[in-house]
Amino acid sequence: MDQLRAKPRQSFWGLWNISFGFFGIQIGFALQNANMSRVFQTLGASMDDLPWLWAAAPLTGLIVQPIVGHFSDRTWTRFGRRRPYFLVGALLAAAALLAMPLAPLIAAPLVFAAVMLWMLDASLNISMEPFRAFVGDMLGTDQHSAGYAVQTAFIGTGAVVGSIFPFFLEQLGVSNLAAPGELPDTVKFSFWFGAIALFCAVFWTVISTTEYSPEEVASFAGPALVDEGAAARALADKTYVSAMIWVALGVIVAAAVDPLSLEKEVFLLGGLLAVYGLLSAFAISLSKQGKTANMLSSIVGDFSGMPEVMKRLAVVQFFSWSALFIMWINTTPVVTQYVFGSTDTASAAYNEGANWVNVLFTVYNGVAAIAALALLPVLSRRYGQVTTHSICLVLGALGFLGFFVLRDAYALILCEIGIGIAWASILAMPYAILASNLPQRKLGIYMGLFNIFIVVPQLLVATIMGSIMKLFFPGEPIWTMLFAALSFLIAAVAMQRVAAAIPARAGI
Repeated sequence: MDQLRAKPRQSFWGLWNISFGFFGIQIGFALQNANMSRVFQTLGASMDDLPWLWAAAPLTGLIVQPIVGHFSDRTWTRFGRRRPYFLVGALLAAAALLAMPLAPLIAAPLVFAAVMLWMLDASLNISMEPFRAFVGDMLGTDQHSAGYAVQTAFIGTGAVVGSIFPFFLEQLGVSNLAAPGELPDTVKFSFWFGAIALFCAVFWTVISTTEYSPEEVASFAGPALVDEGAAARALADKTYVSAMIWVALGVIVAAAVDPLSLEKEVFLLGGLLAVYGLLSAFAISLSKQGKTANMLSSIVGDFSGMPEVMKRLAVVQFFSWSALFIMWINTTPVVTQYVFGSTDTASAAYNEGANWVNVLFTVYNGVAAIAALALLPVLSRRYGQVTTHSICLVLGALGFLGFFVLRDAYALILCEIGIGIAWASILAMPYAILASNLPQRKLGIYMGLFNIFIVVPQLLVATIMGSIMKLFFPGEPIWTMLFAALSFLIAAVAMQRVAAAIPARAGI
């Protein structure tokens, strides 16, 4: 057998082309994250409605990411392995962005907006998950950190553009006010601009890159290739006990809603736990019958047999993204209520505060873009990736604590600097570690499964946080920022457990 060879090193422009599509994807995410609470509140949603309206987005990711990862690992066409998913996702996401501002014209505007959010998030996930694996596909281990740093820079830059655009339009004279139940022109035009920018950026990556063939992938050195059916076959040795535990846990959670006066969205969490248990039982049954060549058995098998480094990073991701989702849902209510003094969505003060949130989100994303290229490499070389990530998460926790105590709009910019540094590290360090320690032929499915630990905490925030806030802090969203700070601190501590699971060769 011929000796395995290293992947060709990519030039700066090669790294640019590989990740430029993420610039457009993140414009879409930024418009979603900074404006959807505003859209929902404008269309008549209350603070208590926001969590369940947002729940569709992470639920979609939970379903879409592993499926797309599974199939993208097995897609080999003349158009490439990952690129067909980039393009389809971009087309659908652009359509959702174009349609979102039309919600007030629909008979049930709030329902329409929620459906468009679901479509937008699903489509962004279709494009995003293969992009994560694409960096690992195209780069050797020695360039993984650089590749994900460039990707993070584009994520930050795209988020800056998406977040600042409503504020930018207002400065140009576009109206930021509208009648009750109507979206301001700044929001409408921003969504339409985002649709065009998203598609063009993704299309650039599609036409400017060429993926390696299956034969070339097999010839490259890297983490060992694996038997793709091994995980599914291993299910045949499992009992049904673990599956039934998931089902029982789901039933218990659902049964607790009424006695504990929890929000009705918690039924969704219970249902998801029970459904996963039933699917696990079905996958085990298929494997015991020797039927391992199917998507369900592969996904469940890979999930239950995750590498140790992935399991430990999953804990870090869980708490990191819990904090981020708290921020995306609650920053607008917190800033408008506590800093600008208004909860009336038709008032000038509320809309001024909502636009300031776009500025704040621009700051943390801009900081992330700079930190990814200028700060993270320096810290990583000196302290290693694990300690660097912990440091960055602590800085983010301090940023959230600032939101809890400060009441000056400009002082919040300092908070966003810490959050931006943490955001840069969240987008780069875990993926660089994974890409260097996972088998290349299963990079898509493992990246998709890893994103479950981004989605599950978002679902928990969307379902449980509303109940906690209503029970203990009704009408006081400021307390969510303290929860976010604690989540980042827990993630920083959990990161220290990751080092022991990483081979010394990775240089972590």
